[in-house]
Amino acid sequence: MEGIIDYYNQNAKNFIENTRNVDMHLTQDKFLQLLDPQSFILDFGCGSGRDTKYFMEKGYHVTATDGSAELCRLASAFTGIEVKEMLFQELDDINKYDGIWACSSILHLPKKELFPVIRKMCAALKSAGVIYTSFKYSDFEGERNGRYFTDFTEDTFREFIQDIPELMIEDHWITGDVRPGRGDEKWLNLILRKSDIL
Repeated sequence: MEGIIDYYNQNAKNFIENTRNVDMHLTQDKFLQLLDPQSFILDFGCGSGRDTKYFMEKGYHVTATDGSAELCRLASAFTGIEVKEMLFQELDDINKYDGIWACSSILHLPKKELFPVIRKMCAALKSAGVIYTSFKYSDFEGERNGRYFTDFTEDTFREFIQDIPELMIEDHWITGDVRPGRGDEKWLNLILRKSDIL
């Protein structure tokens, strides 16, 4: 994870330029439709702060975190709230959030680190809470262009979370990359819902 954080600290401005103005409204609104007004959202790996700002403007209570100190600084300035610097593995909230937004963020964890983080995300959700997350659509795991990626298909992700019985895939869809010149890259978008296991 250290290499990823170094990457984002060194490339923060460039990363923000490429992502802040990307139109994510369809996906953002799909997520918000699953939440009550003024719900509590964790923007988990908030990057530029683009989504935090959008959710706040819609009246939601947002906690934003990122592992990169430089991204935290820039996202704080952009959103007007303090963005907490923390690693995904440091999440320890319990039953706190109605929704967790992890857009193109937790995909940088190797599978052995990703699984316990998803467990922590599930624990941080209130009952019936939802997670939105996204991964590049393939079976690849490893380094790509200086960053580590874990990719999934619907089937490999379903298999991956089968030992977290309280987390169900409620919806999934495939999109092209919305950044300029990246349209041939495919993304797996997932809505996960926490249910009570009796």
